[in-house]
Amino acid sequence: MKQLIAHLFILLIFITKSNAQGTFPSNGPVDERNTLYAIINAVLHPEAGKEIQNGKLLFQDGKILEMGANITIPLQAYIIDAGGRHIYPAFIEAYSDIGVETGKKSPPLRMPQYERKDAGPLAWNAAITPEVDAVFRFKTDAAKTDAMRKNGFATALTHLHDGIARGTGPLIHLTDDRENEVIIEARAASFFSFNKGTSPMQYPSSLMGSIALLRQTWYDAQWYNGPNDKKELNLSLEAFHKNLPLLKIFEAQDEHDILRIHQIAKEFGVNFIVKGSGREYRRMDEIKETRQPLLLPLNFQEPYDLSDFYTAQQISLEDLRHWETSPFNPSLLHQAGIRFAFTMHGLKKPSEFLSALKKAVDCGLPAQVALDAITRIPAQLINVDKDLGTLAKGKTASFLITNDTLFSTQFSIAETWVNGKRHVYEDISLPNLSGKYQLKVETMPDMELHISQTAKGLDGFIKSDTTKVKIKLNRKDWQLSFNVKSDKLKMKEEARFGGNISVENGRARMSGTAVNSERNLNWTATYLGEADASKDKKDSAKSEEKPEIRITYPNNTFGWEQKPEAKNYLIKNVTLWTSEEEGKLENQDVLLSGGKIMAFGKITDPAKLVKGPVEPIDGTGKHLSPGIIDEHSHIAISRGVNEGGQSNTAEVRIGDVVSPDDVNIYRQLSGGVTSAQLLHGSANSIGGQSAIVKLRWGFAAEAMKNNRAPGHIKFALGENVKQSNWGDVYSERFPQTRMGVEQVFMDAFLRAKEYEKEWDKWNKTKNKKGLVAPRRDLELDALVEIMQEKRFITCHSYVQSEINMLMHVADSLGFKVNTFTHILEGYKLADKMAKHGAAGSTFSDWWAYKMEVNDAIPFNAAIMTKMKVNTSMNSDDAEMARRLNQEAAKAIRYGGISEEEALHLVTINPAKMLKIDGHTGSIKVGKDADVVLWNDNPLSIYAIAEKTWVDGMLLFDRAEQETILANAEKEKQAIIQRMSGEASKGKNTVKYQLKRPRHYHCEDLGDEEFEEEHEGHGH
Repeated sequence: MKQLIAHLFILLIFITKSNAQGTFPSNGPVDERNTLYAIINAVLHPEAGKEIQNGKLLFQDGKILEMGANITIPLQAYIIDAGGRHIYPAFIEAYSDIGVETGKKSPPLRMPQYERKDAGPLAWNAAITPEVDAVFRFKTDAAKTDAMRKNGFATALTHLHDGIARGTGPLIHLTDDRENEVIIEARAASFFSFNKGTSPMQYPSSLMGSIALLRQTWYDAQWYNGPNDKKELNLSLEAFHKNLPLLKIFEAQDEHDILRIHQIAKEFGVNFIVKGSGREYRRMDEIKETRQPLLLPLNFQEPYDLSDFYTAQQISLEDLRHWETSPFNPSLLHQAGIRFAFTMHGLKKPSEFLSALKKAVDCGLPAQVALDAITRIPAQLINVDKDLGTLAKGKTASFLITNDTLFSTQFSIAETWVNGKRHVYEDISLPNLSGKYQLKVETMPDMELHISQTAKGLDGFIKSDTTKVKIKLNRKDWQLSFNVKSDKLKMKEEARFGGNISVENGRARMSGTAVNSERNLNWTATYLGEADASKDKKDSAKSEEKPEIRITYPNNTFGWEQKPEAKNYLIKNVTLWTSEEEGKLENQDVLLSGGKIMAFGKITDPAKLVKGPVEPIDGTGKHLSPGIIDEHSHIAISRGVNEGGQSNTAEVRIGDVVSPDDVNIYRQLSGGVTSAQLLHGSANSIGGQSAIVKLRWGFAAEAMKNNRAPGHIKFALGENVKQSNWGDVYSERFPQTRMGVEQVFMDAFLRAKEYEKEWDKWNKTKNKKGLVAPRRDLELDALVEIMQEKRFITCHSYVQSEINMLMHVADSLGFKVNTFTHILEGYKLADKMAKHGAAGSTFSDWWAYKMEVNDAIPFNAAIMTKMKVNTSMNSDDAEMARRLNQEAAKAIRYGGISEEEALHLVTINPAKMLKIDGHTGSIKVGKDADVVLWNDNPLSIYAIAEKTWVDGMLLFDRAEQETILANAEKEKQAIIQRMSGEASKGKNTVKYQLKRPRHYHCEDLGDEEFEEEHEGHGH
């Protein structure tokens, strides 16, 4: 018995020693899932801001059992000595496509398809695929999984990056096990975007179409899954509704999309996590108000190739600023109090992630916040913080063993543990060589050897007194070699050092032989302490100045440092063009206050009328007019002016896609324009709903909208609608003739009448029990609003027969055409227009640019005016809008109308057309302070707008232009110099792609992606 006990005791000692050395027992491989692991001698980082020295981590079956400095390690535990290394929670990727194949991109717009071709009881549009559960398409990808693990990721939320409603995606462990073993949750979230993806269908062909399609689908799903008669089976709508309780993640292409997504969230009472673009710094205040958490990419702009002088000069200030500011985006958002996690989505390869993250930290993001943004915050956002994101008892054993602290230069990942499974990238049994050593070489004075161990390898130098010589070190397991040649170290020829690494008192020690042509010398290196930074690194750190980040609203040449506010202005001694009954008044003073016209006449004591300081402006010899109103504009529209996929797209809204950063807003302020109707194009018979905006330069899209204006909508007639000049491939969509255009209107309004009756009946029914509500149709909603005079038509038109046709259709169906725009044959039927009550918004002297305008005459505006048709001049062109005052003046030359009548063509008349004349369009006490100060008669070709106010805010001041441009050029050249310095350091550069501003016209199809192949067809 005693002998047996002795043998068992010896065996126990052997096992304990084996475990203490971190080796597996000799009787075969260990079952990793059942093994009790203990990592000792580690610096634990349970979460950001916390640290446990000499920590121990005990875990089994993928769960942490205990952790801390004083826990007891059971004898049966398999022990791994971390050697003083650091342990962090593993990273979490919340926006991945790993393991899920995405199909081919959709074909160009010139290949239309109007019906879904794939079979099944699914949504009518192929961009709506909520029924897709990516878990059924998921397949482990060993190479991509390992690439993510090497960069610290242990968990990923993946999905199919295709379509608008993209379905659901699984949450997975990043291991190489079978699919059914790595999936944590099969349907962890649902996903959305504004990109139709691989759908070959024509609709949607624009951003506003994508938004409308998503909104309509949402309403359809609500109706389908409520009490209805179930006449059809629709698996897409069932899935859409089923997915609603899930976490919802929405991809934004730019900072404006984030605000658009918020509008959808408000409409349907839901919350989104938004995957951002990296440009959020440009609209931080508005983004903060949405309270939507973000998934931030770290795809910082690389410096541009400046080798070509002329290309370098063409880089916009906006793009230069983005290069300089993008690494500061996370820091700026953190300072603004915006919650975010990081994603590696958008990087060219996973290996760029850690360096980009460190760059964000170098640019002001606190290290603790950065760690939270890849661990704790994504875990909270995707509702797995009970298991992941931090190190704690009971949580999943997914963590990293690193060679140094997360953002140090010596940081590298030695091991990634995923759900208790070990993935080794560096042998942690090998000692870390970082440090300062006493280097003894036979016959030579003692020196110091300084070694830094980085993610890229070993870096070091030898120091003797004040002399430093850089060396390149090579390590292979327990062996080290380096070469030294320096007169400063009294080594006239190269000596090749080679030796072995050992461990002494827990620190690395090296010894070996140095060989040259004369003799062999013995050498040793004994640890002294932490290494000094090299002089080169210190100098570069000292010389690397942080740029002064400058953000303006918008973030381009003419943006504001601070958004402007309405002030008190007294404009003295001007000639006043009121566009009211008073007409033109000489030698007037005008007082602006609180965004309104407070008074005009002779004002001697403005302090009696307003509070606060008053800024005087000498208007002697100058003219003050109402701001110009452009009834027909296509500026400031994002990603498509036409939704041409169908002949009736009344459901789309320009208001969803207002682009507040379009420099044409500022340019048109320089021409005195203060309001505009942003119209859908003329690609279809019934186009989209328009947006009436004030040109509030610097403000966000929602703040530009004139919320006092009623709804308007674009209709169209003629060549554009029937696709006359679009080529043979555009021969499928109805209508293809002018007769067909009439039928589109008849069919649409007859359906709208029936729809209106259904809703009237429903709304009047008191006992609705057991009844089915009508399905809401956004397209028909807009048409019903027209019949109820809540929405007003602006119709693109040329030929008198078609104009006559639409008035006849309107009269027969009980609605009115508010405005015929272009209306170049208006002079032929002005009497009928006046009888119908239609206004005319025309060009001054355009003709012969296509067949249907051959009968245009420059007398058109004057004739319609004399026939009592409310007439205006419009631009339909970003450039022409800057000189609408001159376009109006042409009616004096062609038609002999008075100067005041001519100015009415671009002020009070378009205001009446747009139903906004109650607050703008003329100078009247109490109206909005939308006014322009001219240096001459505003109808003169010599007239220049000197100052333009919108709502009492001075948004354009010509006196400041030279200073603005000079400062912008100075800033641009300074950034180019800094960028050139980056390139000289050997950093990667990219070619600058010259961006041509897109000036939309009536027939332009598609969004910016198709700019190269789709030019404007005309008006």
